Amino acid sequence: MIRLLQDWVSARAERRPESVAVVLRDQTLTYAQLEQRTNQLARLLKAAGCQRGDRVAFAIPKSPTAIVAIIGILKADCVHVPIDTASPAARIEKILQSSQPRCLLATSASANLVGELKTSKQSPQLALGWMDGGPAPNENLAPIFNSDDLDRYSTDSVSSENSSNDFAHVLYTSGSTGDPKGVVITHANVIHFVEWATRYFGMDSTDRVSGHPPLHFDLATFDMFGAFSAGAQLHLVPPDLPPMPNEVAEFIRLSELTQWFSVPSVLHFMAKFDVVKPNDFPSLKRLLWCGEVFPTPALRYWMKRLPAVTFTNLYGPTETTIASSYYTIPSCPTDDTVLIPIGAACDGEELLVLDEKLRPTPVGAVGDLFIGGVGLSPGYWRDPAKTAQAFLPYGPDGSDRIYKTGDLARIDADGQVHFMGRCDSQIKSRGYRIELGEIETAMNTLDELQECAVVALTTEGFEGTLICSAYVARNPEVTVMTVRGKLNRLLPAYMLPSRWLRMDQLPKNANGKIDRRRIRELFADQITNELPPQAAAPAVPQSRAISGTGD
Repeated sequence: MIRLLQDWVSARAERRPESVAVVLRDQTLTYAQLEQRTNQLARLLKAAGCQRGDRVAFAIPKSPTAIVAIIGILKADCVHVPIDTASPAARIEKILQSSQPRCLLATSASANLVGELKTSKQSPQLALGWMDGGPAPNENLAPIFNSDDLDRYSTDSVSSENSSNDFAHVLYTSGSTGDPKGVVITHANVIHFVEWATRYFGMDSTDRVSGHPPLHFDLATFDMFGAFSAGAQLHLVPPDLPPMPNEVAEFIRLSELTQWFSVPSVLHFMAKFDVVKPNDFPSLKRLLWCGEVFPTPALRYWMKRLPAVTFTNLYGPTETTIASSYYTIPSCPTDDTVLIPIGAACDGEELLVLDEKLRPTPVGAVGDLFIGGVGLSPGYWRDPAKTAQAFLPYGPDGSDRIYKTGDLARIDADGQVHFMGRCDSQIKSRGYRIELGEIETAMNTLDELQECAVVALTTEGFEGTLICSAYVARNPEVTVMTVRGKLNRLLPAYMLPSRWLRMDQLPKNANGKIDRRRIRELFADQITNELPPQAAAPAVPQSRAISGTGD
């Protein structure tokens, strides 16, 4: 019986040591190599002072080395904290301040980022370990160890003190206050989902599984441990693969993937550019998506071209571990207006549609969607107030817990759950969960701006949801490019607004608050009229509106 996530690697290394575990272009790791290297790293981390429950962060681009880091951290009885190496240092510093890792693992590919972190006022004492030889010697980047030190340690199996209820990782998501939120996930949380999913999808050692999302994204957890639990091959999509639809299609073909799992925007983009041939990808058995709504026209495109492939919609926020519900499409929808449900709860999970008094809504009625069951996170890292706000007591005696997703839903007569939109300022764009408040908070720190507002518009385009920002500049010299350039140092690229309105004054409602509905209307008019960048937008009383894509 599997007790800890790393046990899957050890079990497969014992049964089929020479089988391939991880692939990235011409780099491969067998299960034996993965087992041995992670045993060495676990011993090295313990020798460096890491103890049970310590956090160990890693800033390593998606690669076999990053997979070694994750498994090695777990074998050291520690909690891994993945860092998005594409994020600005200012945001990463907030994550490091929150998680307080014992050390940071990195490679020379992230040396510039690490150097920026080490020379900042916030994290100069951060202990550093290079998972390769590291960059040229530099006093600011002096490590406590590098990859050469690994070879001094035994490759024998490592005993563990952890239990399945111990923390496996902390995943940081967008926070409405401007600070990223750390979602705590246990070994048991992941094991429950992976055991259900591999059984439901029939995964086995012949599978070749995609690794598309970045490792700080929770979908990557299933790619990795789903593959390892089945003894399958994990084929990492290269992080530098050009984001062109034909390149992704060619990767699926050449890798002979049997399973593809990604956010729908990737699939939508591929459909838009018509890169999938009839009966393409002959090895592909199943196509899974999660993270946002998959537009039905694009789904029909895929299903018509790949009739032998099964298509499954998965749903679930990070707080409930990868996914909580599933719906496998029984047949190709008859037209583009058919809405795809998020389906029924995975084993051990529960989806509840409740009214404002936490009472079940009637069939067909829209209510707030809550989730309970085995995937529920213990809460937010060292933030009991946010945890209590999102994870509520439930049941006759209040002993159960449910998570308030912030989504609206309804249940149909067949018991299938349908997503009906968001009820707050959180959105999904290109699969990323984003709090508009975090963007607005970052913009409000810019000296160039007097005031600003960030809103979102749902579209049929690649992004799914457009992030739009209206702002008032302090002087006429401030341009969209000025604001975007400053913001780029504070937020990752996927959080940057793609539409802009420069105004003399933001519209206000009767209460003196920013009229966000009016701002959304202005952006909707801008898109409808297809205004070119920097053209005048519809008139606003006592204001001047200018639009721009920021590109």
